[in-house]
Amino acid sequence: MMHYDGWGFLGMHVFWWLFWIVLIVLLVSFFDTSPKGPKRRESPLEVLQRRYAAGEISSQEYEERKEKLQRDAAQPR
Repeated sequence: MMHYDGWGFLGMHVFWWLFWIVLIVLLVSFFDTSPKGPKRRESPLEVLQRRYAAGEISSQEYEERKEKLQRDAAQPR
């Protein structure tokens, strides 16, 4: 007569847990729509435009800073 101590069942139980975890990870990674690669940094002018659009700065301040940024960008380094 053969005696089983339950380890065979435990191994199969662990296998099924691993199977479902791997399957879920693969499905999530397949349907992941987040952008890949390094995130592009905003230029100073884009930051200024975003702050103006959000109402953080006035029209006068926007125009002054925009003019200074354009003047600085035109100067050779």
